[in-house]
Amino acid sequence: MRGATVSSARLKRLLSASALGCIMAVTPLGLASAQTVEETAVRNRIPEGGQMLLEADTLVYDNDKQTVTAVGGVQIDYNNNRVVAQRVAYNRATGRLVASGNVQAIDQSGNVIYSDRIDVTDDFRDGFVNALRIETPDKTYFAAESAERRDGVVTTFNQGVYTACEPCEDKPEKPPIWRVKAQKIIWNGQTKVVRFERARFEMFGFPIAYLPAFEVADPTVKQKSGFLFPTFGYKDELGFSAAVPYYVALNPSYDLTITPRGYTRQGFMGEAEFRRRFDNGGFNLRVAGINQADPDAFDANTVDADEEFRGAVTSSGAFSINPRWTFGWDILAQTDKNFAYTYGLDRYASYVHRSEVYLTGLNDRNYFDLRAMKFQVQEEVLNSDPNSVSQKQPWVLPSFDYSITPDEPIAGGELSVDVNVQGISRDRLAIDDYPDFAGIVPNVIDGQNIRGIDGNTGRATAQAEWRRTLITPGGLALTPLLQVRGDGIYTSYEDNTIAAIEAQSAASDIRDQYWRGMATAGLEARYPVLFTTANSSHVIEPMAQLLIRPDERYAGTLGIPNEDAQSLVFDATSLFETDKFSGYDRVEGGTRANLGIRYSGTFSNGWTTNAIIGQSYHLAGLNSYSTADLVSAGAYSGLESDRSDYVAQFGVGSPLGFSGAVGGRFDEDTLEMRRGEVKLGYTTAPLTVTGQYAFIQKQPLYGFSEDRHEVTVGARAKVAENWSVFGSAIYDFQSEVVVRDSIGFAYDDECFTFALALNESREIDDPDDVERGVGFNLTFRTIGDFGKVNRGGLN
Repeated sequence: MRGATVSSARLKRLLSASALGCIMAVTPLGLASAQTVEETAVRNRIPEGGQMLLEADTLVYDNDKQTVTAVGGVQIDYNNNRVVAQRVAYNRATGRLVASGNVQAIDQSGNVIYSDRIDVTDDFRDGFVNALRIETPDKTYFAAESAERRDGVVTTFNQGVYTACEPCEDKPEKPPIWRVKAQKIIWNGQTKVVRFERARFEMFGFPIAYLPAFEVADPTVKQKSGFLFPTFGYKDELGFSAAVPYYVALNPSYDLTITPRGYTRQGFMGEAEFRRRFDNGGFNLRVAGINQADPDAFDANTVDADEEFRGAVTSSGAFSINPRWTFGWDILAQTDKNFAYTYGLDRYASYVHRSEVYLTGLNDRNYFDLRAMKFQVQEEVLNSDPNSVSQKQPWVLPSFDYSITPDEPIAGGELSVDVNVQGISRDRLAIDDYPDFAGIVPNVIDGQNIRGIDGNTGRATAQAEWRRTLITPGGLALTPLLQVRGDGIYTSYEDNTIAAIEAQSAASDIRDQYWRGMATAGLEARYPVLFTTANSSHVIEPMAQLLIRPDERYAGTLGIPNEDAQSLVFDATSLFETDKFSGYDRVEGGTRANLGIRYSGTFSNGWTTNAIIGQSYHLAGLNSYSTADLVSAGAYSGLESDRSDYVAQFGVGSPLGFSGAVGGRFDEDTLEMRRGEVKLGYTTAPLTVTGQYAFIQKQPLYGFSEDRHEVTVGARAKVAENWSVFGSAIYDFQSEVVVRDSIGFAYDDECFTFALALNESREIDDPDDVERGVGFNLTFRTIGDFGKVNRGGLN
């Protein structure tokens, strides 16, 4: 029989065969013939149980030509592979399959191939395609006039195009944001490398660079050795810089990045970073170093100008011991205190870095945190400078916090237990000089504020608190509370610290150890009143709190160090705090009452408002905030008198994107503002604006002899689709100096981002010395990214 044709409205067969070889073995019902040698060989390659679904309008068999042809809406599904075409012809003699007419092929990896004609071998190992387009699962795109596949792994695209940008739906003919056109694109599936030869890089359809050849990892690769995108930068003292990182994929679980970087003023800096990943975490280790070619480019009498060879070793890591426990570290070790900051070492370029080793645990309402810390201030002044802040930073060995709150009620209320332990070691006395302020803080004579002691100190604190809220039939909420606390304090001061303490106060009491306890009985009353109108609802809640306790032991003796309770800020947010000191080194004593009114409102148009106003009263005993310590923590707090300053705060929000808050502290007699803050924000799709104004009245005892006014603004605006501009500034009214400012623009879409920013910074005491820098970032999805930029603090 020369041939046969089987036709139907829709022919569908489920066959045990290979994706292409099955067509060789198909014979129409009633026209079966003996299997050929080729058919037997094909069937031997079929996985056991392998099945294929063939759909077509017509099947045509020509035994003389040894061809099988499926015509009309052909669809072949086999082993997660699919071919859709108008016509598929298989030649058993040559072992080749030709699909034509709107061909679409999807392989097991999810790659989609579009073409007019595909000519491949029966195992898809080799083939040739005309006018094709490939879409990978991660939305990368190849296109070419033709393509040829050899040895089952190497695909060569002739006159090819590659991009990671999706085609425009409205204008598919529009060029993508970026693309690479090349005479040949060679995709090696075995080495997982895509090589571009005689390539032209285009943006928005315009060529911007020509590259004879370059390689990138194929879209399926998670790791691949090779050069990363270069980075560039500029800084006055360093000059222009360029770096070309090289990534080394040592193993799926660890890798290495080597970054040679050149500066036009300071020469060559080498950097290498090793990263290792485990099932439960990972770590990195980095080394960097430079022999400065021009130290004189920096200001004289600074560590930057005083050093030639500079370098750093950094490491960070985090490991999950189990779902509740985590162990980690973050360490910066450098030849001088300003290297990482000056050279912008990634993740270590902040002015203050905290090196630490930690162990944390979290389980339900229980919390455990143990860590050792070293605070590193990256400043340019010499270590010998008496104003050097970095030399006065302590080692914290250890810092320990533990908190537990039982799930079950205790006597109908909630019990919480907190433990804090800290050890401080410092080898230089930290003193702030101030003029004669006798009388501002009792017992203080002309001397200094001792911010940090020279020597070793330690403290262990345990505190338990119980509270229960009761609601009366009239709606009054009463919350009784009981709190007990105990402290054990150890000190070992050097002679210079002892002398400074004795010179500062006539009431110094220096001991090797102190034992301190505090018990508090309190009652809080709230009476919320709800009233509504046709378009709004409002809650007004008068509040009162009474705290009864004995005097703070050792208050005013200046023997106990204050390391963690120096930043005392009394405002509306801390009005009803049981203890308004910011840390454990001080404890509030004496009987005190806190009174206030809280309000919240909700309107039908989406607006919301909230407010609080109140005052604190010292009723009996010794007022802890009017007693001296080594840093005069209570001075200017607004709590040092029996009747405190007034504190108030008001906020508003709107569905239109606007939000605002204003708060302040006002003199109890004259209502003169002592401290104030205004925050404004506006956020919509095209525009984001933030502004903050802060005012702090002069505090001579802390070294601020003039009022402080500072305003911070930032904005980002979308000026066109994907385009935006941004900027920020900090202005100090007292010195009339713009401390920092930045302006830039950015482009963002799904496949490409670009941002460029110009930055300036100035010292308040030397505004003419302006430090300028340029930051930019380029990201090409799947290709790489380089550079970094702060978008006005609004990222």
